[in-house]
Amino acid sequence: MLVNGRHYRSVWMEKNIVYVINQKLLPQKFEILGMKTVEEVADAIQTMVIRGAPAIGASGAYGVALAMLTYAKNGFSRDFEDKISLLKSTRPTAHDLFHAIDYVLDSIRNETDINKKIKAAKKSAEEYANQSIKACKSIGMFGSELIKDGFRIATHCNAGWLATVDWGTALSPIYFAKRQGKRIKVFVDETRPVLQGARLTSWELRQEGIEHYVISDNALGYLMKKGEIDLMIVGADRIAKNGDVANKIGTYEKALVSKDNHIPFFVAAPTSTLDLKCKSGSEIPIEERSEEEVHYVYGFDDKGEWRRLRTTPKGVKARNPAFDITPAKYITGIITENGIFKPHNIEMALR
Repeated sequence: MLVNGRHYRSVWMEKNIVYVINQKLLPQKFEILGMKTVEEVADAIQTMVIRGAPAIGASGAYGVALAMLTYAKNGFSRDFEDKISLLKSTRPTAHDLFHAIDYVLDSIRNETDINKKIKAAKKSAEEYANQSIKACKSIGMFGSELIKDGFRIATHCNAGWLATVDWGTALSPIYFAKRQGKRIKVFVDETRPVLQGARLTSWELRQEGIEHYVISDNALGYLMKKGEIDLMIVGADRIAKNGDVANKIGTYEKALVSKDNHIPFFVAAPTSTLDLKCKSGSEIPIEERSEEEVHYVYGFDDKGEWRRLRTTPKGVKARNPAFDITPAKYITGIITENGIFKPHNIEMALR
């Protein structure tokens, strides 16, 4: 992504330090965090300093490399295993996290020399991140074919540069369409409770110079009914074998209203998000986060001071499921790095 004329990845590793863009402070403040320990990486994933399935996956891959560096210092295999378990426990719904960690672990499994293990872990983590970038770029190329000149596109949550190592998933086709000279408008719902759409997607689109409008979460049906939306594209955190999709809470509702208004509803995700062990969406674990995210909003006031404001009465309870399941029957197609597939044929993307 371009930030003030300079290109950044959302996550990268340099000289045994994992760097990430602190997404919690955007859009008001752009900050890079450097992390030297697995515990710091795990906390960044858990607290959504780094978020988005592919970005979480790459962070997990780099986290394994850090764990191997620690193992080289203390020699305790149990400690290494605990660090891997810690990484895997951070975000249970995002399949890319587990895919990435296993990718790096497989690269060191047959190495016996500790220095070779370290080298293999760092190399495979970087390979994973680079492959993720390549996949997201291909998603943009395939997905841009769906976008006609003058299209008005809706999206949900943030599935752009920040949610991946680079390019994005749902936003990648939009970025490609812009580069192809197509005139487009994007409708960005705020995405309660953490406001990833209002804060992050809007910030990205502004950096790219793409015309867009932030809308409340419950406004999309009205706009679709009025004929102001031509296409909807969302990302995914896990895709089951039958084509059911887990994505940010509220996606299911967007799919339903798209179906009722005959709006094509596409999911964009790399094949690393596909989990063949889950036969259907009912088997996908759904993370439930702290109710504090529902009770409070965070941000900078007009004086530039970071503030926390409560929006609910004291003493009331809240529920905060972070994801929901969209059944395959409501999905027009799934855009992958290998092409666009019908949900019931999603396994073909791996071939």
